[in-house]
Amino acid sequence: MAKIVDKVQKRKDIALSCKKLFIQKHINNVTISEVAKTAGVGKGTVYDYFKNKEDIVFEIVNILMQEHNEAKKQKIQQVKTTKEKIKIFYDFFYSEEDAELRELYKQFISISLVNPQEEMLKFNTECISAYFSWFCEILQEGVEKGELKAEAIELARGMFVFGEGVFISSSITNTIDDLQKEITTYLDLVFALIEVKNV
Repeated sequence: MAKIVDKVQKRKDIALSCKKLFIQKHINNVTISEVAKTAGVGKGTVYDYFKNKEDIVFEIVNILMQEHNEAKKQKIQQVKTTKEKIKIFYDFFYSEEDAELRELYKQFISISLVNPQEEMLKFNTECISAYFSWFCEILQEGVEKGELKAEAIELARGMFVFGEGVFISSSITNTIDDLQKEITTYLDLVFALIEVKNV
């Protein structure tokens, strides 16, 4: 009797087995032969599940982002102030525990910019929309609790894109020495403007 293969799980297994390979060598230096060897499958099997190397990185990022989001939700639930929650929201860009995902995310961004595929664009759009909604919910909760001025909501888009922008800038230039300090300083200044001061 033929063995039934769970194709969704097999795709995940192949992708995740190659995570370290892509982190260590970068997508431009990885071959499908190396992917097949690392995953313990033939090259033909790799092509049965993936169109190309970019598709593999996309799958890895997709899986790891779901895990990352669950962990971030739990961390955010453990702090009380809106400012602390927003700082946790931004810590993806500099925390040591997210270093591997961050490296893969950079590769994903470069793929999306150079060779945007419909599935990747859709994934990116859905992710950004979900993150922005989540970000706005945190700020709105802060307003409702009386921690933040109502105007904080109007600053949401600018605050949200700041993190991604400074992360990309720090990745492609030598203009930002300490990303965590840059983000923390920015957030401290913004919160000094939007926090309700107790008289």
